[in-house]
Amino acid sequence: MKYYVYVLKSIGYGRHYVGFTRNVRKRLRQHNAGKTFSTRPYIPYELLFFESFDSKQEALDREKFLKTGKGRTYIKSASWRN
Repeated sequence: MKYYVYVLKSIGYGRHYVGFTRNVRKRLRQHNAGKTFSTRPYIPYELLFFESFDSKQEALDREKFLKTGKGRTYIKSASWRN
């Protein structure tokens, strides 16, 4: 089974959220339903992008990177949108 790292953007506030899951659609619905404490104040969210990985560790490593300064710069850049 695949693991996914996803990036959400708050529509009203422009804030980003990075997480990992096995089911991106379900997780986005949970965020937008206010079921996640850390994202609840900034709903609704849109999915910016997600990446798939074969192992949980690979996904966790990527999530950790995207939460660093370089990772946040990557998220804000347009280069991943091509």
